[in-house]
Amino acid sequence: MTKITRRALLAGGTVSLSALAACGNPVGSFNAPRLDARVDATRDYLRQNHAETADLFRNSHGILYMPLVSEAGLFLGGAYGEGALRINDATVDYYSATRASVGFQVGAQQYAHVLFFMTAQALADFRASDGWAASADIRYAVPEQGGSAGVQTTTMFSPVIAVVFGQSGLIAGASLAGVRYRRIIP
Repeated sequence: MTKITRRALLAGGTVSLSALAACGNPVGSFNAPRLDARVDATRDYLRQNHAETADLFRNSHGILYMPLVSEAGLFLGGAYGEGALRINDATVDYYSATRASVGFQVGAQQYAHVLFFMTAQALADFRASDGWAASADIRYAVPEQGGSAGVQTTTMFSPVIAVVFGQSGLIAGASLAGVRYRRIIP
């Protein structure tokens, strides 16, 4: 087993942060009109390409759109994205999504995800929190290439349903475990 030195860990973290910064996700430069346009495009993409999400759109109490999340890692990893919470298709708040990780990881990827809040209580809990963390009680409906988003009757009874799509990059799969959402005050 190879022992990782502090120098290697620091170098990995530096490379990870550099890769994350180069992914085109503007950390620290909040722009509401640009973000709203990206959210509109994300919403339209899901509606046009994944008709099976129609029930989610119709039955949700609120939807958090994260149009672009950039993730990179080399032993130390991180992810960042910005999005908007919409209720009745009107933006009510802006949020950032962040995640830090340590472990064997090499690569970078970008993806989009949407959280459908299927109960009023789940939406209220999300909005009232200082920093809401994605946890195991989220059900995933992941669109496959050219396939179904996996929305099933049992999924519809979950308080929060995540749809992860548009993955590109070198890290296989996307999970929202450990992602922390915080309100952005413009």
